[in-house]
Amino acid sequence: MLNQARDDMNAAGGETTMASDASLLALRRVAATIGADPALTQGAGGNVSVKCGDILWIKASGTWLAEAEARDIMVPVALPPLRAAIAAGDAAAERAETFAIADMNASGLRPSIETSLHAALPQAVVLHVHSVDAIAVAVRADARALLTERLAGLRWALVPYRRPGLPLTRAIAEVAPDGAADVLVLANHGLVVAAETVAAAAALLSDVVARLSSPPRKAPAASPAAVAAMVEGHGFRLPADPAAHVVATDPVSLAIAERGVLYPDHVVFLGAAPLAIDRDEDFGAARDRWKAAGLPAPRWAIVRGAGIALADDIARGGDEMARCLADVAARLPADAALAFLADEDIAALTDWDAEKYRQRMARTRN
Repeated sequence: MLNQARDDMNAAGGETTMASDASLLALRRVAATIGADPALTQGAGGNVSVKCGDILWIKASGTWLAEAEARDIMVPVALPPLRAAIAAGDAAAERAETFAIADMNASGLRPSIETSLHAALPQAVVLHVHSVDAIAVAVRADARALLTERLAGLRWALVPYRRPGLPLTRAIAEVAPDGAADVLVLANHGLVVAAETVAAAAALLSDVVARLSSPPRKAPAASPAAVAAMVEGHGFRLPADPAAHVVATDPVSLAIAERGVLYPDHVVFLGAAPLAIDRDEDFGAARDRWKAAGLPAPRWAIVRGAGIALADDIARGGDEMARCLADVAARLPADAALAFLADEDIAALTDWDAEKYRQRMARTRN
């Protein structure tokens, strides 16, 4: 059954195959561009797809869009049976690898966690990014009012937060059934745009991001040397990108980081909460108090007013998410009412096999 999509495409003839190859090539070029921009995509986050007949080509879970032209990161999925599973509420739709076309999937990789989302949308091309400007709107309590003003003239919808995967797909179907929107702002998550061609989708993405853009606050200088000295010998290191230190030096960003988690990928790669201390505290003593409280080992730490540090063994994606938090928080006004992920949302991400797979994939890149 899963090979039916392949057989149907082959039966359609060489012209269809050539058009499909061209669309896939164009998508990979756009994906690489998106993936190279940390304001749009961080690490293995985000995903893209194109529908070619009965085949959905989608980014593999745990792979990086930035490498779309250099590596084989696209996985073919049989579209009709996957859509049937989604319509029937079949739990199998949550395991997209079940629908991967094995003899066309030389990489053997899993399709993206978000495959059901891409499959359910009728548009041929779907781009899902974690735009820092879009997230900075999507985490605000007044997001709908802001979007109404900034996205005027577009077909858009605000989707309430749901766990990535089938729950999010169902939420989209409720607010924008049958492709009623070309722009989906995902609360506490990111942005999805959809169109009939790769070029149109890329143009729409550019337009939406420009409409949602806001300048970051300027922050006091960090003291990375001081942070490095504090964490030396404790299994922590400085982040790869110095821009991540803004979370600790900008008072508004610091308050946000200490209050909770704003979006899923932060939980996946950095955990639920940072170890936050003052500059005059002993790092080892602070970590011991954390451990004595029965909390999971911290994956990152904030030295207030100085900078941040990450656990030595953290996956490369953790560095990307630290930078992402700095970028998002710096775009949030001090007086903005924010919606943080609930404890149950965080627990669902922490214990989910699909996210554990992404974490394993990330560790192979270190």
